[in-house]
Amino acid sequence: MDTLTRLAATIASRRGADPASSWVAKLHARGVPVIAKKLGEEAVETVIAALSGSRDELVGEAADTIFHLLVLLDAKGVSLDEVLAELDRREGTSGIAEKAARKPD
Repeated sequence: MDTLTRLAATIASRRGADPASSWVAKLHARGVPVIAKKLGEEAVETVIAALSGSRDELVGEAADTIFHLLVLLDAKGVSLDEVLAELDRREGTSGIAEKAARKPD
């Protein structure tokens, strides 16, 4: 987890940087809808790499997806620690049982 923690901290530190010199700052300046769209694009590219790309392509696209997810979480004020705590809460619970226990939206 050290890598993800460091990455989340780097993203937070670059949020207010000059958009001309920081991809994170540029995304933040464009707003949550653009960040969310970029995450969606990266997720689709990850799926495509999983289905028809090489192992290296999948690794690269997965890294892009995780990076952009962390940028989106940062933009929405959600910390990596909150997400990790939720994963910890779910640990040891069947995915089927966990999903059934959720309240309907």
